[in-house]
Amino acid sequence: MSENNDKELYLNFDEYIRQGEPAQREKAGYWQAAIGLQAVDGLKTSEYLQQTARRNIEGEITIDEARELVNQYYVTKTAHDADDEDKEEADRVSSNIVKVLASPTFDFSTGGYQSVHRRVFEGVMKHAGELRTYDITKKEWVLEGDTVLYLNWEDLRRAIDYDLEQERSYSYKGKSQDEMISHLTRFVSGLWQIHAFGEGNTRTTAVFTIQYLRSLGVDVNNDPFARHSWYFRNALVRANYRNVAKRIDYTPVYLERFFRNLLLGEQWDLRNRYLHIHPTEEWRAQPNLEGATSTRQARGKTPDKLPGKFNANSQYIKNLIKLVGGNEMSIKEMLTGLGLKDRESFMNVYLNPAIKEKFIRQLYPKSPRHPRQKYLLTVKGLALYNELMKEV
Repeated sequence: MSENNDKELYLNFDEYIRQGEPAQREKAGYWQAAIGLQAVDGLKTSEYLQQTARRNIEGEITIDEARELVNQYYVTKTAHDADDEDKEEADRVSSNIVKVLASPTFDFSTGGYQSVHRRVFEGVMKHAGELRTYDITKKEWVLEGDTVLYLNWEDLRRAIDYDLEQERSYSYKGKSQDEMISHLTRFVSGLWQIHAFGEGNTRTTAVFTIQYLRSLGVDVNNDPFARHSWYFRNALVRANYRNVAKRIDYTPVYLERFFRNLLLGEQWDLRNRYLHIHPTEEWRAQPNLEGATSTRQARGKTPDKLPGKFNANSQYIKNLIKLVGGNEMSIKEMLTGLGLKDRESFMNVYLNPAIKEKFIRQLYPKSPRHPRQKYLLTVKGLALYNELMKEV
């Protein structure tokens, strides 16, 4: 797989991410992630799919209309190329993923996990949404042809039920950034290792993970999934591979670095060659392109710069984060708690910057003027809150 991770497939939407209206940025992010995720199975979308995606991003057609156009394109297509079958899967799955990501609903259950697979592979796989009924092995390049040991098919449902229940009972409150990332890594890698589905397991796990993080209040930047989906899959492989004879143990650090980029804005170099079990000398040390930032974080200290280049010494936002903590608060409650009266000044100095830097989110983001609108910390905000409480 190319280290460029098929950049031509998603860079066409960067203009919307940088300069588009909010709705265009959101939809462009969905399409980038959906198209980028096809790389985990070596698939590329067609030019027609990208043109259709642009029409959806610009508001000319709905996502349902986009999906129907893709369907009709392959039904009526007369001239066939050698890679049409692969492109059809990539196109259909990409448009299906956008439909799933655009939905505000999420079911954190075994049935919900199966539902993601069914919706993502609708019209592509005959057994979409069904758990596999056979055992599997997969030869991996990063393992020099060896395979991860996947769960036997008879215990799939029980294992998924257990993992989801354990995650549901886990509290992120009071945990440091490192603890949060480490736990999330264990959960996602464990869910993937079950390998509930015969095909499309990684793409399903990625979409389910994005939905889960959003349900936790994380404003997920889909860019790592779009640009580094092949790295994501290989990091899952390394997190679940152990070979005592070769002196290789489970190595979750690569997946942790993916999530550190995703959630904390760090800049680990996410190229696949670092993940090989026997890398060349050139690829032994995976660099963090931000330098010493993560070193300070690893030591449990509040960094001078938080993700997104935000200056953590802004006392206004620190005070707001300490006030909100684990609560849900209205603007009136925050004004009272901070001893302020000027609503406009509060919005400009405290709340809007905290929202912009993704420390605070709305309880009802789809309805900004909701009569019972309140505000709470994101996972990123909660991580800073925990660090501030340590200082206290």
